[in-house]
Amino acid sequence: MVKSIEVLRSKNIEVTEEERIGAAVAILLHDIGHGPFSHTLEHSLLKSVHHEELSLLFMQRLNEEFNGQLDIAIAIFTDKHPKAFLHQLVSSQLDMDRLDYLQRDSYFTGVSEGVVGSDRIIAMLNVKDNQLVIEEKGIYSIENFIGSRRIMYWQVYMHKTVVSSEFMLTSILKRAKFLYRNGIDLFASPSLKLFLEEEITHNDFERNANILESFALIDDSDISSAIKVWQSVDDKILSTLCTNVASRNLFKTVISKTPFDSETILKQREKIKAVLGVSEAEVDYFLKTETLVNNAYSEKHKQIQILGKNDEILGLAQASDNYNISALSEPVEKHYMCFFRC
Repeated sequence: MVKSIEVLRSKNIEVTEEERIGAAVAILLHDIGHGPFSHTLEHSLLKSVHHEELSLLFMQRLNEEFNGQLDIAIAIFTDKHPKAFLHQLVSSQLDMDRLDYLQRDSYFTGVSEGVVGSDRIIAMLNVKDNQLVIEEKGIYSIENFIGSRRIMYWQVYMHKTVVSSEFMLTSILKRAKFLYRNGIDLFASPSLKLFLEEEITHNDFERNANILESFALIDDSDISSAIKVWQSVDDKILSTLCTNVASRNLFKTVISKTPFDSETILKQREKIKAVLGVSEAEVDYFLKTETLVNNAYSEKHKQIQILGKNDEILGLAQASDNYNISALSEPVEKHYMCFFRC
């Protein structure tokens, strides 16, 4: 992060000290709006509020407390700063977050294919026409970066175990919300209980400062402790889901290149109904079919720009002699069925 600014300054790109600090703050805080378990529960606790909207609310609150010292950071984060390339360091197809999480997740999962030459990529950063670009001699590092993203998505972020655990966690919160809103009180921390009892909107956050503070207090431990206690509740659906998660007895996930036919899905639904004694509507807590989309790179959305030796700017697919780049820019779809093991 700091190194990227230093590299740009070394190439006579003007970045003031205030802008350097602002970019650093924007990069560090851009994901502060994530709730527990990151993206997994983003649409379970808050269906209509994106985490980046919450990040902005947190930054604005901090800006009040620090008497406007985050003005530049907020302008960069919202892409309202005149130096557009600073925003691209925060959010783009080659932002600092992507370079960081690939390295981090590769290390902690042991998937070596996720390792990318971040230092080399950062060293090749430049600015042309107010846009962040990569110098031509760094193109092979970018190709490796995109290939690594594709591999990490299939092997880590969309792995069957991840798909299963995410579905089970969202089913648990969905059921807990249903019970709360039907008058059944459950154990939960005060902050978590607020978001289970009410459907909080963006306007609610803006009108009531206490709501943002409550959201900030929720972390993974709130969910984990609730799941531990909910194993013993009277509601069979919630207790079954929580017991399976707590004992690591995850749902089975089958991945296919083609969609599952209605007969296969129906048979599995009937089996779940018979084994668990649940209604047709309640089967949805225990079975899900959906599509996984892996889009390692998009030619249609803010392409990675390559700066040629003749000072010409080309999109990555145009500049690369690797025909796989165009192929990788096309979304790859797979289909999955995740269900309770009968």
